[in-house]
Amino acid sequence: MRQTPVGNLRDGPAGAGLPEPGEALMIGRYIPEFLRHAPVPGVRGFAVLAGLEASLRGLLVSVWPLVIYDALGDAGAVSLLYFIAGLIALGYGLMVPWISRFIPRRWVYSLGIGFYLAGPGLAIIGGPLATPAAMLLTGLGTVTIFITTNAYIMDYIARHELGRSETLRLFYSAVSWAIGPVAGVAMWKLWAPLPFLLAMVAAAGLGAVFWFLRLGNGRLITRARAPAPNPLAYLGRFFRQPMLIAGWLFAVLRSSGWWVYVVYLPIFCVEAGLGDQIASLAFSVSNALLLAAPVMLRWMQRRGLRRAMRQAFAAAAAAFLLAGLGAVWPAMAIAGLFLGAIFLVMLDSFGGLPFLMAVRPSERTEMSAVYSSYRDVSGILTPGVAWLVLLGARRSRSDQPA
Repeated sequence: MRQTPVGNLRDGPAGAGLPEPGEALMIGRYIPEFLRHAPVPGVRGFAVLAGLEASLRGLLVSVWPLVIYDALGDAGAVSLLYFIAGLIALGYGLMVPWISRFIPRRWVYSLGIGFYLAGPGLAIIGGPLATPAAMLLTGLGTVTIFITTNAYIMDYIARHELGRSETLRLFYSAVSWAIGPVAGVAMWKLWAPLPFLLAMVAAAGLGAVFWFLRLGNGRLITRARAPAPNPLAYLGRFFRQPMLIAGWLFAVLRSSGWWVYVVYLPIFCVEAGLGDQIASLAFSVSNALLLAAPVMLRWMQRRGLRRAMRQAFAAAAAAFLLAGLGAVWPAMAIAGLFLGAIFLVMLDSFGGLPFLMAVRPSERTEMSAVYSSYRDVSGILTPGVAWLVLLGARRSRSDQPA
């Protein structure tokens, strides 16, 4: 058998088997470009990540309230659980920048993937203890991924591209958010572990794509010479910037509306005798409007960001007030919440821009953690108020004579 000549290899034990410099240069010509140089992450790469995460969250978003209600058996207990989970997630979210000073950002993101795998895995076990813990772990995964993703976006996406980035991320997520809620509930009724198993597959895919994109630790990350500050130290800088406060409050209001729509509409439908499919169907149809996110962005650009946000918030508030008539006619509650969700989708497409455009480059990770707290604050306020309302209603019924 003919052997390959070895005369072009370096002699000696230290260099045995190594090509000459000229030959190494020729070999390098045949290595694909994406292996020699890490591609610069762009708008489309972040949109793919958003689409994969949406496939995970979309499957479970309508399943969680039903699973927890089934495990606890009381709407008040569900509200209290969400309230406690919100407090825990808020504290954890404020700790993420502090954690990022000791652990590289790529590993913090991977920690979020681990939460996304552990949460659904624990939900498969089920029960009054495992199910709430599973929801909490999944929520911590959402917080972790949200904070690190926003920090990456502010590192790699130019300021004038932020609007296009947010719109494309929503567009790539639209199908998952449209199909996922109905499909998740249908799968859960067919075989309870099925949506959680598929969510774990989506989490694994999200982690694989993240590492393929090679986002690393961000563009401006350097090793800190001073000791890591207190996790709450940067809150002072946040409260001294009115634009950041306004952007955060917009996000809290928008998220509170989604909390009412996602958590309490399924419970309302079950207790009103309308079944457990109507809420997930309404949620899927409203989320299908994410496919129109590019149109919504152009609508906002013609009117200006400030005017567009005022009109969308006013319309959403009017629709939610209309839903208050559901105590008399349940169908009105569904119609009002569905109409309000349409304007919440509009706010999702451009409502985060005021905060992202106001953040200073040197405070990206810290302010991203502050911004992510809007989910947890709304997750504390909304269930907390609902728990108090339900508690008062239960006591008023018990005080009435039989």
